[in-house]
Amino acid sequence: MHRRLIVPGALGAAVLMLAIPASAAGHSPGAPGIGDPYYPAYGNGGYDVSHYDLRLTYQPATDRLEGTATLLARTTQDLSRFNLDFLLDVGEVRVNGAPAAFATSGEHELEITPKTPLAKDTPVTVVVRYSGVPSSKKAYGFTSWHRTPDGGIGANEPEAAWWWFPSNDHPLDKATFDVSVQVPDGTQVISNGTLQSTSSRLGWTRWNWRSDKPQATYLATLAIGRFDLTTGTTESGIPVVNAYSKDLGAHAGAARASVERTGEVADWLAGYFGPYPYNALGGYVPNTGTGYALETQTRPFYSPRQFTNGSNVSVVVHELAHQWYGDLVSVRGWQDIWINEGFARYAQWLWSEHEGEGTARELADYTYASHPADDPFWTVRPGDPGPDDQFHLAVYDRGALAVQALREAIGDEDFFTVLKGWPAKYAHGNASVADFRRYAEEVSGKPLAALFDTWLYEPVKPAASAARSASVASAATAEPASWKKIAATNGVHAH
Repeated sequence: MHRRLIVPGALGAAVLMLAIPASAAGHSPGAPGIGDPYYPAYGNGGYDVSHYDLRLTYQPATDRLEGTATLLARTTQDLSRFNLDFLLDVGEVRVNGAPAAFATSGEHELEITPKTPLAKDTPVTVVVRYSGVPSSKKAYGFTSWHRTPDGGIGANEPEAAWWWFPSNDHPLDKATFDVSVQVPDGTQVISNGTLQSTSSRLGWTRWNWRSDKPQATYLATLAIGRFDLTTGTTESGIPVVNAYSKDLGAHAGAARASVERTGEVADWLAGYFGPYPYNALGGYVPNTGTGYALETQTRPFYSPRQFTNGSNVSVVVHELAHQWYGDLVSVRGWQDIWINEGFARYAQWLWSEHEGEGTARELADYTYASHPADDPFWTVRPGDPGPDDQFHLAVYDRGALAVQALREAIGDEDFFTVLKGWPAKYAHGNASVADFRRYAEEVSGKPLAALFDTWLYEPVKPAASAARSASVASAATAEPASWKKIAATNGVHAH
């Protein structure tokens, strides 16, 4: 996936200065960012959310969203004030049942001052009532809410939540979700997890979705429109719900021919990565002009443009691989994006082997040979690409080269042990590139610092000798049959 932005170094002045009561002595405001160097204003300090309960009403004709968000959290410091990341208009905030003062600041901060200061390590219930038109809101010059002819979609990376629910918006703070949305009869609502129920009354239908495993906020999705829904069950017993806009036009057949193989692909990936980690599966293809796909947890988002040239199961492989690498184990900081994208791209290489269209080694050979030494491709360091290049092609392709180099260095037995063991070790948590290197060293018993430096951190093309030691060809090689299919999914990271 994805899109890059420039984040200002400092937040704007608060709309309203809030006085801290005397009873807050010894308490301090939570930080307006969680501490990510790539996105210093994303997420917040001072608390950790365990659950989001979102009860919404949406009118497709006007794109108006009204809702009440209930956040269950626990403080991590003595708090006089704390922030949520949010853009819509807030009417009321309550903290532990009592009305709280609130104000806006910066591009996307909602500052909340509870009536009574909050002690460290205590449970907190925050209720936010809000409304607005998501498509009318921008932050840093962009929007992550996609208006469609019959509704709207919240899906983007590294941020999408601000446009439809208040949150602690960083992968370090995962939570479970209940999403309940009321829409006019005849309109469908798609979200993560399992569909618990639907009910209709007086021309409105309420859809109730639940994600019962920890989920990063950017992986929460909401899609409202007119969809054809298909249901099924994987061979391993996971229920599958797929959704396709009714007006996909010429893309409809190719989209279905790809996404309907979701269950098959997930079962196949489980052979490499371990058991599928959730109790729901699927994908959705709305009628939107955006070009990317996104690994929204349990139910990836696919743009119709992914299927412009016909069916492409490779993009389904990519987004489903993220369910383990990116969703189950999420980045500790956004600089660790290689763990997500390098392994999702490598899964596409493994699928190519499975389909008899070129082995992972052949794809590595072709990738290496396709970029001459003076290609700027090699100046991007996948292990820490910088915020401007977080979703650069090199993070995907050079990142997959690093995975192949690791495979050759430690051998297939240890490599495939790592592929399965890593998601299990950090399940439902967060980890860094450094954590991954240490884990691979533990499994293999080999020092890997030099290999990681060469393939992930040095801003030059690895020398031919390094390529040969990784069994990557330094000379031109034939184009694998799967190359164009995989290249067609490069749009997953281009906005």
